[in-house]
Amino acid sequence: MTHYVTLLQQNRNFRFLWWGSIVSLLGDWFNLIASAALITTLTNSGVAISYLFLIRFVPLFLFSPIAGVIADRFNRKYILIVSDVLRAVTVLGFLLVKSPEHVWLLYALTATQFALSALFTPARSAVLANIVARKDLVTANALDSLTWSTMLALGAFAGGVVAAMFGTRIAFLLDVGTFLASALLISQIRLPERNKTAVSTQTGWLNFIEGFRYLWGHGFLLAIALVKAAGSLVWGSINVLEVTYAHQFFPLSPTAFPLIKDGATATLGLVYMISGLGTGLGPLIMRHKMGDTPPRLLWGISIAFVLLAVSISSLALAPTLPWFLLATLVRTIGSGTIWVFSAALLQTIVPDDFRGRVFAFEFAALTLTQSFSIFGAGYGQDHLDLTVQQVTLAFGLFGMIVALGWLAFVLINRIPQTYSQEVP
Repeated sequence: MTHYVTLLQQNRNFRFLWWGSIVSLLGDWFNLIASAALITTLTNSGVAISYLFLIRFVPLFLFSPIAGVIADRFNRKYILIVSDVLRAVTVLGFLLVKSPEHVWLLYALTATQFALSALFTPARSAVLANIVARKDLVTANALDSLTWSTMLALGAFAGGVVAAMFGTRIAFLLDVGTFLASALLISQIRLPERNKTAVSTQTGWLNFIEGFRYLWGHGFLLAIALVKAAGSLVWGSINVLEVTYAHQFFPLSPTAFPLIKDGATATLGLVYMISGLGTGLGPLIMRHKMGDTPPRLLWGISIAFVLLAVSISSLALAPTLPWFLLATLVRTIGSGTIWVFSAALLQTIVPDDFRGRVFAFEFAALTLTQSFSIFGAGYGQDHLDLTVQQVTLAFGLFGMIVALGWLAFVLINRIPQTYSQEVP
């Protein structure tokens, strides 16, 4: 912990970037919970919720490769500021959504917001490397990961409480404020001069394809690059299903909590808070138990897949909210471990010349499979006459198939000797 504090104290630029992330992530969770609550109120449709999550992912899939090139060609600090300001203006438009006939507008505004997020994310990653010394990059990335999990827990809970007590309009207005605050904080960063002669002239999609060609020739790396995509086929569905659970089965009682106007939205915030705890603490616990070598990380991913499958099945059987929250904690310990361990493996064993393209492929595959999972969950509820418990159990069983497939891969394919070094 002292390394994190020292970095924040000594690196003024990173300190402003980090504070910008905190307020921006806080607004993101306010927005998600408010949007889900608004669509549920206006439509009461599982597919409608599925569309919300799909529209949040598809722009990331389509624009991220191109956004990476933009981040290399233009001033990254200005890209971050403009993205934040435009997102603030976009979210302000959410206030116009007042009836079922306006739901299309919420979808359009959400797509615009996340297209801008696709522009923001690679630019921020690049800025991090510009303002943090190489020896501090691991510490900075670890702090970013911990911050994301913490803000998922706190931001989601706070967003649920605000939306439940004051309504979705206030939550959207607070999201607008966080984007503007983030832009103001980032404006204080002083970036060093860049060598623009080294900028690539390739398009983002060419880089994406080139990364896939590299992975196709290295099957072991391809399997690791698809770990998150395989996991998201399972956990993506929960984004839709837990909204239904919160509204139909486990809303907090206004009698027990008189200050809360919308018990279902408050429950959803509580679920996201537990998710943040699981994704933040899970990888730390698993790494402590499993160790740092690539073979141990592979087995850690295997355990995480099993935890993911078992816990999702438990969600379907949950008779009470505490049971549901406990299963959520175990689920996110599994998904968080899969996320962190697979990233650590790729960062360790992929050559630097291909690292960016490999991660572009990994992220694109992740968003694509997560979109399929989300749509499947909504479709199963609305068109296959399945209850939310049946849909959840189906994804839990599918998760076990994925877990067995990964276990077979680990047992059959010995890790190449050149990859068996310690993770730094």
